[in-house]
Amino acid sequence: MTTAPGATAPDVLRYAAFTTDPSGGNPAGVVLDATGLDDATMLAVAAEVGYSETAFLTPATETAPLSLAPGRAFDVRYFSPRAEVPFCGHATVATAVALAERIGSGELHFATRAGSVPVEVVGGPDGTLRATLTSVAPHVDAVSEADVAEALDTLGWSTDDLDPTLPPRIAYAGARHLVLAAATCERLAELAYDFDRLARFMTDRDLTTLQLVWRQDAHTFHVRDPFPVGGVIEDPATGAAAAAFGAYLRELDQVGPAAELTLHQGDDMGRPGLLRVELREGDLRIRVSGTAVPITAAG
Repeated sequence: MTTAPGATAPDVLRYAAFTTDPSGGNPAGVVLDATGLDDATMLAVAAEVGYSETAFLTPATETAPLSLAPGRAFDVRYFSPRAEVPFCGHATVATAVALAERIGSGELHFATRAGSVPVEVVGGPDGTLRATLTSVAPHVDAVSEADVAEALDTLGWSTDDLDPTLPPRIAYAGARHLVLAAATCERLAELAYDFDRLARFMTDRDLTTLQLVWRQDAHTFHVRDPFPVGGVIEDPATGAAAAAFGAYLRELDQVGPAAELTLHQGDDMGRPGLLRVELREGDLRIRVSGTAVPITAAG
């Protein structure tokens, strides 16, 4: 990446989200001060970092909640190596933990392109920081049989590979994801697809990832997220898709009005991550929580 004459390259932090191991979870870039960076520069920084997303923070331009302490509200934008995305869960968790390490735990407020996202960071007995984001209002939409057929063909799946109790839907909680449920863990483990074809399919339908899932039990799922529109084959841990999936399960009455879900992601990539999803009765928004740790040169 090159910078304009006289400009200073932004300081990029690197964190792994949804893990306590720097070699696990999903790595994210974090730029805590992106003041003065234009879109082209942020995209170039994200491409150079090479992670699925990098978050860029600037001081809040909208009025923060009255309950929030000064200096804890930010405008946040997210860039993949190829394009801007409206919301990214793992980069939100990584950013919140990075901020908490510098300004202390507690409540934060992120104004994103998808809407307002409150985040709370708390410390555990061992000092590990856990961030919980609250999604924007989610919704779940039907998907045409033709689109499902094309997605399955691109993945090399057939309709027999699907779990009939979890039908395909498009779920949104800040970004759009096509949910496809595998009938077996073996089907989920064998992920190979036409990268360019799936990227075109997803771009034409404004999809951020495919949320591929296998249900272990009523509240435990294994998930994988192809992300060719972002320039990567697969996302190791996807907070935005986890939030959308929580909304999907509630819409289909697969869980009660209040539920806690555990999502395992990244195992097949050698980067295991753990995502907690919480649904609260009387609140449509979905909460996703996880830990994050710095990635050092040795990590």
